[in-house]
Amino acid sequence: MNLKLRLLPVVLSVLVSATLLFGGYFAYRTLAMESPLQKVVSGISGVELVSMDLSGPDARMELKLAPGTNLREVYSKIQTEGRSTLGTKELKLKVVNDPSPKLEQWWSSALFEVAQAMETKQYAQIPKTLQAQGSDGIKASTEMDDKYVYVTLSDGTVSKYVMLPRTPAKLGVWPNE
Repeated sequence: MNLKLRLLPVVLSVLVSATLLFGGYFAYRTLAMESPLQKVVSGISGVELVSMDLSGPDARMELKLAPGTNLREVYSKIQTEGRSTLGTKELKLKVVNDPSPKLEQWWSSALFEVAQAMETKQYAQIPKTLQAQGSDGIKASTEMDDKYVYVTLSDGTVSKYVMLPRTPAKLGVWPNE
């Protein structure tokens, strides 16, 4: 039995198969997953989608929020309206706003006591700690749900948003900071 394979038909069939396979995957990911989530995010006022990564077990999004936007409500809205698209993926948000040295300094001085309250699960201490830190023109607000403690620091037209997971990370570092 003497098999003679022609090189051109084999190469063409491999190329066509690979194109269909990867093209189909790309189209599915773009049309069935990313596009619906982009519509959900664009429907929330004060929110701009910077990037999205849906590969892996987590759905990671980087958002830019306008000052005064409620981070807990944004997270909740994406979670509920994007439920069919997210499926079993864990939603991980990261807020990427322009840094403010004043807010960063203020947050770093309060961070030790906030971390201690998070570690000991005394979440009621966080608002007290932020109020005791002194105002210096900075407004601090906190909210909580079953997964995160949301901290918002505002200084006029600039805001800093922090999501602190209620179950501490293994190394004591917050991944959304």
